[in-house]
Amino acid sequence: MLALLDLLGRRWALRILWELRSQTASFQALHRRCDSMSTSVLSQRLGELRDARLIDKDRDGGYMLTEHGDLLLSRLDGIDEWTQEWARTISGEAADRSRGTT
Repeated sequence: MLALLDLLGRRWALRILWELRSQTASFQALHRRCDSMSTSVLSQRLGELRDARLIDKDRDGGYMLTEHGDLLLSRLDGIDEWTQEWARTISGEAADRSRGTT
């Protein structure tokens, strides 16, 4: 578990997985979608995610989620739902404070 958290906690790792959630993408396409990531960091993260068997390359050289990567993202759906609820709560509290109703 700690090894996975370490990997996913590295800058850009989750973003790369997120960008591959619905389609295969080339190195250049991923680089464009993650506009402030250097090519060396992208290359390093892709290697780490491949070593962890969360992504792989297709025969055309595009990157895609593996079955494990897809399953991981499906498990993160609960976190996405929680985050949306949390954001609504936080923005509601901020609005209450600005109106002086807390």
